[in-house]
This record gives sequence, structure tokens and C-alpha cells, in this order.
Amino acid sequence: MATAPRPPLFLRPASYRRRRRRDAARLLPFVGGFLFLLPILWAPQNTFERDTAPDGIFLFGVWAFLIVLAFVISRSLAVPSEDDDPDSGNDPDDDS
Repeated sequence: MATAPRPPLFLRPASYRRRRRRDAARLLPFVGGFLFLLPILWAPQNTFERDTAPDGIFLFGVWAFLIVLAFVISRSLAVPSEDDDPDSGNDPDDDS
């Protein structure tokens, strides 16, 4: 009796990297939310007078960093990989 061929144990490297980039894009809002709330954690607890300028600079820096990171991730996802079949209308890495 012939047995059916088993699928490969591991994904192709290009497919694996593309999935990890999608995972990074999905995780980016949570990382951004944590970074935006970070200045609250380092606030001194026993003083009422506080300089907010460093916190504002930090928030704008994080905001710019998140924009650049989202741009880089989206550009890397927009480039078709060598494993994609241009004739087929679906993505072989599609999770849905």
C-alpha cells in the first residue's frame, strides 16, 4: 500500500520571514501603546511639580520611531517574494 506524501516539516525560509513580518506588524500597536504609557512609570511619586518637556520629547520620538518602523514593515510586506505565484489570485501564506 502506498502512503500519501507527507507535507514538509518546516516552512520555506521566505514564507517564514513573511509571516514573522506580519506578526511584527500586528504587534506594533501594542508595543506603541506600552511605549506611550512608559513615562507614567518613571514619574516621581512624591513631587507635585514636574517638568513635562522630557516626556513630550520622548513621546514625539516614539511616535516618529513607530511611523518609520510601520513604513519599513509595510514596504517589506508589499514586495512579492520569490515563492509567490503571480498567476494565482491568492497568497500562499494567507492565514485565513
